Amino acid sequence: MGPARSGKSTLLRAIAGRLRGAERMYGDVFVNGVKSPLPYGSYGYVDRDDVLIESLTVREMLYYSALLQLPSVFSSKKSFVEDAIAAMSLGDHADKLIGGHCFTKRLPTGERRRVSIARELVMRPHVLFIDEPLYHLDSVSALLLMVTLKKLASTGCTVIFTMYQSSTEVFGLFDRICLLSNGNTLFFGETLACLQHFSNAGFPCPIMQSPSDHFLRAINTDFDRIIAMCKNLQDDQGDFSSVSMDTAVAIRTLEATYKSSAEAAAVELMIAKLIEKEGPYLKSKGRASDAARIGILTWRSLLIMSRDWKYFWSRLVLYMLLALSIGTIFIDIGHSLSSVVVRISATFVFVSFLVLLSVCGVPAHIDEIKIYSHEDSNRHSGTLVFLLGHFLSSIPFLFLVSISSSLVFYFLIGLRNEFSFLMYFIITIFMCLLANEALMMIVAYIWLETYKCTLTLICLYVIMMLVAGYFRIRDAIPVAVWNYPLSYISFHTYAIQGLVENEYVDTSFAVGATRTIPGVQAVRGSYGISSSAGAKWMNLLVLLLMAIGYRVVLYVLLRLDVRRHVRLGRRSCWPSIHTSAAPK
Repeated sequence: MGPARSGKSTLLRAIAGRLRGAERMYGDVFVNGVKSPLPYGSYGYVDRDDVLIESLTVREMLYYSALLQLPSVFSSKKSFVEDAIAAMSLGDHADKLIGGHCFTKRLPTGERRRVSIARELVMRPHVLFIDEPLYHLDSVSALLLMVTLKKLASTGCTVIFTMYQSSTEVFGLFDRICLLSNGNTLFFGETLACLQHFSNAGFPCPIMQSPSDHFLRAINTDFDRIIAMCKNLQDDQGDFSSVSMDTAVAIRTLEATYKSSAEAAAVELMIAKLIEKEGPYLKSKGRASDAARIGILTWRSLLIMSRDWKYFWSRLVLYMLLALSIGTIFIDIGHSLSSVVVRISATFVFVSFLVLLSVCGVPAHIDEIKIYSHEDSNRHSGTLVFLLGHFLSSIPFLFLVSISSSLVFYFLIGLRNEFSFLMYFIITIFMCLLANEALMMIVAYIWLETYKCTLTLICLYVIMMLVAGYFRIRDAIPVAVWNYPLSYISFHTYAIQGLVENEYVDTSFAVGATRTIPGVQAVRGSYGISSSAGAKWMNLLVLLLMAIGYRVVLYVLLRLDVRRHVRLGRRSCWPSIHTSAAPK
């Protein structure tokens, strides 16, 4: 327990072996007297923010978590899930959607917090770390959660959590408390002994005041500003008598009092005994294989995408409306020489707006990245496993929106009436969306904010549209920057060029009564294409390589955890962290 920026979460991460980036720990962590990190499956870690899959029910959420965490040797995974549901008192909410839908509300904050904890309990860990379990909870939900955790601790699971402050009822449930301020230990021991410690240091807790409020008022430097503002007020307007000296002085006094106290000596003696006597070594319970996790994530993503209107259904509706709108505007434009420019315009508008409207899927991609980050930090998933699962699950949905919108556009416009040309059109649109999907994931990972992601993608799409060769033929575009490299990294360029070649290569137009000109020659005045019959397949291959290349870039970003390193910069852990964790 301690005020903001006191080192609570850093200490918790250090004990759990989850330090970030350049953070370093000085000291050792002993588990049952053995100097070793906690093995996978022996502990659970719950972050402060709840990262849940809104389109799954509570039972589905926990079941898929169990499939990802538990190895195949555990055949009764459903019993693990039911035990976790019972442990967190979620029986009444087990079959409710976490995010709700049009007929039901989303789960309340208290229940969502318990779902986050239950997700870690499916492994039946020996130790459970929780960062701010009461974050954003009302008093009733907070007390219910702490009573549930107290019951869990009585079953043999060691529960270690951080806390900013608590009510008197919640405070009375704690067994031991470690009080921190600016990275320094002001007290560690039995909860009731902390009150006596403050009294011995000259800061007794006033009657009818919550102990946690009293502790924070004494050691939180933010109160100095409040006291300075209120120092001229009368006592009946604001009683600050419980903190009569500067907070920095109070912190030094409490720290010095603790170092010379019997509690500190008892802690040192306890640590020495725990280190000397080795208990049972905690072994890893194993985990699901990579192949199994890929299959699980693929199936889970399929279920999420089928339910999440942000990912699939909204795009399907918008794509169909776009195809109908463009198709009816350019309906039956014919196959004459005069229709070439109009046909190219329709193709450009269809491809460009199809890509542009995909930004409505940004919130779904942000949710996917957040879920991945949480599961990867807890070693439930992996970078390659996540990318393959997401890629495989997105294929049927992207192909469905591609074929549905393409069919409407293709026949309303009246493009070449042969099956092979129709299939090329559909596959090109599919490959274009596949490449765009990977680009959206990259941008979603970088920003993790809907507004910034949408703005970035729109800017990229506009640039790609400008250099795609429609507004000005690529050969006439200024070479520096616009032609090289921008026009070559725009998937609009290859999609539109391939579709135009698919429509006009090996065709001819009558000019007058006896003369004809090749379709490629008729097009070149409006759009630069190749006369080779295999050119369109090269464009399709480039789109495929771009779809793969963007995913390779995303893999590197996720693997190197670039965003976290940039966000954290160079920070280090509080020094001299010595701790012993002794699971029951």
